[in-house]
Amino acid sequence: MDNILIYISYDGTGYSGFQIQANAPTVQESIERALQVIYKEPIRIIVAGRTDAGVHARGQAANFRVPFRIATSCLPYALNAVLPSDIVVTAARVVPDSFHARFDAKRKIYSYTIDQALFPQVTRRLYSLHQADKLNIDRIKIAVGYLEGTHDFKAFQAAGSPVADTQRTLFRVELVERPKEKIVVLFFEGSGFLYHMVRLFTGTLIRVGKGKLNPGDVKAALEGRKPLAVGPTVPACGLCLEKVVYDL
Repeated sequence: MDNILIYISYDGTGYSGFQIQANAPTVQESIERALQVIYKEPIRIIVAGRTDAGVHARGQAANFRVPFRIATSCLPYALNAVLPSDIVVTAARVVPDSFHARFDAKRKIYSYTIDQALFPQVTRRLYSLHQADKLNIDRIKIAVGYLEGTHDFKAFQAAGSPVADTQRTLFRVELVERPKEKIVVLFFEGSGFLYHMVRLFTGTLIRVGKGKLNPGDVKAALEGRKPLAVGPTVPACGLCLEKVVYDL
């Protein structure tokens, strides 16, 4: 049985997250239903990262084993013909039998989009967080520097998270301004992320940009000296999984 890797883009607005849940629409359920239509038997997928309700993806990844071979050049077209319009398979390839979409991921890249227009832009409302107050970009860039590197990010995870090992490496944290669109985008590239980690990063950096926190408060929060400097957890709508990186 071939082991197939697919890349997926989706609008998470209408879904209760990626992972299958009882009595709620999920991205996984839609993909597995489409696979069953094509392969005529149930197929379970393994996903790189389980996004929450309302979170989007441009480069999600998942693998699965198939009972018979369909050319990988044709598979995205076959799946997209069955999938709802807010889920699109963008590529497919055969991978080694031992490949695991979650455990073999080397890096993940997330983005969070902030709408800085005076009034909320209706066409952006499902894909960004509106913040009319002008953010001090220089202050945010200073704070961003404290996040990069290998740290214990325990302070930047959702309360009650069961994860024991909270050390992660952030290879890149970048702020990109798009003045014509009045948008600010934060990019986070890391070895892995804790639950709500990116949304807590973003909420914290917004407070820095508004002058409600000092850039150094981010460093203090990482060191456990200022836990109240973390957050809030910003809404899911602005978050997008941009890419999952593998050694393939």
